[in-house]
Amino acid sequence: MAKMVLLAEYVALNGTDLSAYTKKAELTAKVEEKEVTTYGSQGWKEVLGGLKSGELALDFLQDAAVAALDSIMWPLLGTVVTFEVRLSNSAASTSNPKYTGSVLVNGWNPIQGSVGDEASVGVSYPTSGAVTRATA
Repeated sequence: MAKMVLLAEYVALNGTDLSAYTKKAELTAKVEEKEVTTYGSQGWKEVLGGLKSGELALDFLQDAAVAALDSIMWPLLGTVVTFEVRLSNSAASTSNPKYTGSVLVNGWNPIQGSVGDEASVGVSYPTSGAVTRATA
């Protein structure tokens, strides 16, 4: 099994590459558990998969300059936008799959932190619709 150190993840929202501002990206996908246990289950719980959902969590280093992160994200508040994430900023391939879909930009924290902290922004957006994985 190959090992990897994340050095140059690719993160884009609404078609804009935000990798230069991103210091952490996590995409999760999950499926609801639907219990279908009956007396015929002989005391064992039985489950089936229900609706799928996902979440894209990002940690950014804030930049409020003209045409920088804050001016890119603020207009997206309340909208559903596309996303793309890859383990590396190189082209998608069998060893660098890309994950795409849409997320609801349901919040933006333009100012957060304490004295002496780096100016950073942590967000977590729910996916809207299917998340796909592609290798090309």
